[in-house]
Amino acid sequence: MSTRTIPLSEEAEERLAELAESTGLSADEFLRSRIEAMLLCHDPVYTKASEYLLTKNAELYRRLA
Repeated sequence: MSTRTIPLSEEAEERLAELAESTGLSADEFLRSRIEAMLLCHDPVYTKASEYLLTKNAELYRRLA
């Protein structure tokens, strides 16, 4: 596992602390989970699967709207 350092403004650091606290995670855990989720969403396999599901269920989503 590698470690990265990124500078944050005081406002961003405060907002990060608030968001992390609201989820019950530490700031590091919160950032790690958000980054992993973001990377997953840009995974071609995930993208293809989600597009398939959205297309397949489009009529159902339309009816539920």
